[in-house]
Amino acid sequence: MMLPALAVIAGLILLVWSAERFVDGAAATSARLGLSPLLIGMLVIGFGTSAPELVVSAIAASQGNPGLALGNAYGSNIANIGMILGLVALVSPLAVHSGVIRRELPVLGGATLLSAVLMIGGMIGRLEGVLLLVVLAAFMVYSVVQGLRDGSDPLSSDTETDLASHPMSLKVALAWTAVGLVLLVASSRLLVWGAVSIAQSLGVSDLVIGLTVVAVGTSLPELASSISALRRREHDLVLGNVVGSNLFNTLGVVGLAAVIAPIEAGREVLLRDWSLMTAMTVMMVVFAMGWRGRPGRINRVEGGALLAMYVAYIGFMVHLVVTGGPMA
Repeated sequence: MMLPALAVIAGLILLVWSAERFVDGAAATSARLGLSPLLIGMLVIGFGTSAPELVVSAIAASQGNPGLALGNAYGSNIANIGMILGLVALVSPLAVHSGVIRRELPVLGGATLLSAVLMIGGMIGRLEGVLLLVVLAAFMVYSVVQGLRDGSDPLSSDTETDLASHPMSLKVALAWTAVGLVLLVASSRLLVWGAVSIAQSLGVSDLVIGLTVVAVGTSLPELASSISALRRREHDLVLGNVVGSNLFNTLGVVGLAAVIAPIEAGREVLLRDWSLMTAMTVMMVVFAMGWRGRPGRINRVEGGALLAMYVAYIGFMVHLVVTGGPMA
């Protein structure tokens, strides 16, 4: 199992590096072509950080491992909220000012509920995958229209600061976008091969490997960009990265994987993984939206609660692998 383990480690390192280059290049290219900072923050950075999940899941589904694709998407959502938001909020409480993010949060909640409806039959088929992609496309069109009206949103200024921190010419930006994309595909193939080999050696499902090792690895670009944004006190960009990424994972990543190969979704996915993902999503929405005059924010106590839930979940999954439990 040494070679597959090395493949996973090398694949994750290369994946994180190439994802950062891809997002930086794509964002700089979009800025050079005249796209507004708000739309770059919403679409290019928010959704672009999910490129690792998309490529890994597409390759896994095409190679006959759709369970790895589903685990990667849902596991990344759980990691984004628990590991990333939890850790970041512990370091510095996050204040939410962006109206764009406030609009996206209920949409994320609706997309999460829709995913449960599609899993009730135990299978996410190609038709359901197309539906998820259509919903994502409709939301992106809506976001563009609204974004053109909301040019003064705080997310816009956060994105401008982010772009100014690493300026690029159009030629350099295009080169990094291309290099990042090529290496994303190569590192994803290496990661999928190693992850599937490890799952087979341990006798566990590729779903479990996707929910844990692969999910954490593909969430590292979001963690890196969130830490970078936090250093510049760009709180809205931190939450925007997580919300945009989770929306893209729920609709785009699962949708594309299901179109490539129907995904079997057993009861354990709905009862264990989807339930936790939904609970954490609801908590994030409540914290960020605010209530009864309380401003939208995620403080240290709330961040600690999200992180504790994630640590408990990972501990439970490790226990399943070690003991060979029925849900592994």
